[in-house]
Amino acid sequence: MQLTKEVTVGEIAAAEPASVRVFEALGIDYCCGGKRGLADACSRIGISADEVMARIAQAGQTVHAFRPTLWAEAPLSALIRHIIERHHGYIRAETPRIQTLLEKVITRHGAAHPEVAQIRDLFTAAAQELSTHTMKEEQVLFPYIARMEEAANAGQPQPPAFFGSVARPIARMMADHDDAGDLLAQMNQLAGGYTPPPDACATFRALYQALAGFEIDLHEHVHLENNILFPRALALERSE
Repeated sequence: MQLTKEVTVGEIAAAEPASVRVFEALGIDYCCGGKRGLADACSRIGISADEVMARIAQAGQTVHAFRPTLWAEAPLSALIRHIIERHHGYIRAETPRIQTLLEKVITRHGAAHPEVAQIRDLFTAAAQELSTHTMKEEQVLFPYIARMEEAANAGQPQPPAFFGSVARPIARMMADHDDAGDLLAQMNQLAGGYTPPPDACATFRALYQALAGFEIDLHEHVHLENNILFPRALALERSE
């Protein structure tokens, strides 16, 4: 893919995985906001698109010895397995750990930092949303997409589904992504970009580090679904 200012950030992230680190470092939304053109996304944060393209090119050269998996070309079944094992697994492992850290920090620093209690409430809402979301994907949407791919590879008709077009559950999942992303953005703002305050203890610093990691992982997770898995599933359905 030729990198231009008109290409969307989601398309860039899908075609050049090394660009994800650049987008994360600059605060460019490549997951839920992946449909924005590069020039538009850059203007929103006050940076030159030419500079960003140069950074992406440099990042691509830096990782030439270790190319990340190009999920835009991998089998959908492999991508689904990666999402479940890497990202759904991360949510399930990190959620209880972060909840424990939140309660410890509130007990110790809650009076001086009431924003942490607000962060806890937002994280609880996001965790509940993501728990339901991942269950729906694993039990309904992902198995159906895998069957779609199997049928296409065998030259058979697409399997019937109780929800009609695969576009319906995909639209619901993308709406869930937006909701979870909004909650995490609010958390990030309350935490000042997850910069620990001067009086932060080791647990406080560990909490903010964990929340920052959770947000980055969610960005990668949503990118893989919104910009790669879902468009490919929709294209598979249209090609029948």
